Amino acid sequence: MQPFTTLSGLVAPLDRANVDTDAIIPKQFLKSTKRSGFGPNLFDEWRYLDVGEVGQDPATRRPNAGFVLNQSRYRGAQILLARDNFGCGSSREHAVWALVDAGFRCVIAPSFADIFFNNCFKNGALPIVLPTAVVDRLFSEVAQQPGYRLQVDLQSQQVTLPTGEHFSFDIDGFRKHCLLNGLDEIGLTLQHSAEIRGYEARRRNEAPWLFTASK
Repeated sequence: MQPFTTLSGLVAPLDRANVDTDAIIPKQFLKSTKRSGFGPNLFDEWRYLDVGEVGQDPATRRPNAGFVLNQSRYRGAQILLARDNFGCGSSREHAVWALVDAGFRCVIAPSFADIFFNNCFKNGALPIVLPTAVVDRLFSEVAQQPGYRLQVDLQSQQVTLPTGEHFSFDIDGFRKHCLLNGLDEIGLTLQHSAEIRGYEARRRNEAPWLFTASK
């Protein structure tokens, strides 16, 4: 998993509350478990005017010019600005995979659905909760200033505006450690690979019958 330390990123605003995971990545794209390749289908039903299918070339589809991510001013955005209860609905981890595959490393909102919030940390994305008044202000500034960027510093737990003003955010210490060091659950386990190998060797000596292949 790619570590998250600091991010200076272009902001894309998604001005909708209660965005569920089926809107983030529709159900027909859940067949793969590779964690990659989902970016072109992020927000598929809003992003395109035709119905998308697995394996379809995005270049052959009809984009919705009115959708925010299809606007040139937001191309290459790494920070998604959202509204309340972002990521509600089903627990599909594919929703975070799609966001990360599309280049988003951070989502800022007043609130998140719990499972989506947890899935972000497992996949190298940082969900930041800021007060509604602050998020309202950010939406206004993004609309008024093309090329609007924010600086996110995980170590100091601060979001800095172009003016230099900053806002602090909360994060669990363990999750912060994992993001800073690029550790998902597998990475955490592999930190103890020597102890695991030692345990397996001891068990092989203590109970060799457990390691005998059955005929």
